[in-house]
Amino acid sequence: METGMNSMIGIQWIIFIGVAIVSWLVQMNLQSKFKKYSKIPMSNGMTGRDVAVKMLNDNGIYDVTVTHTPGRLTDHYNPATKTVNLSEGVYESSSIMAAAVAAHECGHAVQHARAYAPLTMRSKLVPVVSFASSIMTWILLGGILMLNSFPQLLLAGIILFAMTTLFSFITLPVEINASQRALVWLSSSGITNSYNHAKAEDALRSAAYTYVVAALGSLATLVYYIMIFMGRSRD
Repeated sequence: METGMNSMIGIQWIIFIGVAIVSWLVQMNLQSKFKKYSKIPMSNGMTGRDVAVKMLNDNGIYDVTVTHTPGRLTDHYNPATKTVNLSEGVYESSSIMAAAVAAHECGHAVQHARAYAPLTMRSKLVPVVSFASSIMTWILLGGILMLNSFPQLLLAGIILFAMTTLFSFITLPVEINASQRALVWLSSSGITNSYNHAKAEDALRSAAYTYVVAALGSLATLVYYIMIFMGRSRD
């Protein structure tokens, strides 16, 4: 049993270190692209706010407010308040990066207006995942410590963690689809041109990688906890 647990711990560290390294590389790449494309101005001079308002109006959406939020890379759409929240580096910037990010967040607003199924599912999971995230760390820790005497506790933790993993994977099509909607609109509306459209696409692709890594990291960790539970069962 002890040898098996030591092996599990070794696997855990390999998973965590691997995920941490890949996550760091993806984040560094995203920040590099953000810095690079933030220096390339839009030929039409439109700011992130201008792009957001136009995309919403072009899609017949007039009940969503475009506002700004503090921080860097904190851009998001809030379906509860129907607000597109753009970070300080996007809201007033007239760069290609700002246009791409603003259009992406408006892509979520379009999803909401069109009742896009994965977004609806993700929104319904938010309260469940918030609850699971607040307690699962302690339940998983307690489950590992009490593995022999009370294995059901670890199983409960695995179920909670599985909910957060499911949320991560549901997020993938939501984010990818929002970027696709953004890029199609940027091109068809003439916001981007043959010179800068590829840059907008590259920026959004880099952002999407962060969600892919997060989902795969969550899945790898879930498998690790399942291995611990199954290893106990075999013993």
